Amino acid sequence: MKFMILVKADKNSEAGIMPDEALLTAMTDYNEQLVKAGVMLGGEGLQPSSKGARVRFSGTSRTVTDGPFAETKELVAGFWIFQTKSLQEAIEWVKKCPNPMLGDSEIEIRQIFDAADFGEAYTPELQEREAKMRAEVEKR
Repeated sequence: MKFMILVKADKNSEAGIMPDEALLTAMTDYNEQLVKAGVMLGGEGLQPSSKGARVRFSGTSRTVTDGPFAETKELVAGFWIFQTKSLQEAIEWVKKCPNPMLGDSEIEIRQIFDAADFGEAYTPELQEREAKMRAEVEKR
């Protein structure tokens, strides 16, 4: 099972305040544990929302809103992709994470869809096209 682990933003991450050496060291140690255990597939920190944008879809219309965005508690400051046997195993790994923020913080865990979750709508043709696309991405 794959899970996206979302580190929620706070006022400091949105202000662009970078973590200190102690936190960077603790996070590097944690990431090394994840890699050695075969759990971590990827992960990155994200720039503040002031450096981003949102695209809103309404039928065929697209509206772009530049950051920053007001609701800090709804923003993501970083993420990991984990592969574990269960949600419980993903939770146990997240509980071992150093606090990613200077104050209180929250990390959300969301399961990533698997091809089988889409049922018959995910035809063999679509599966083959996606496999080719993913192989192309991995070459980069």
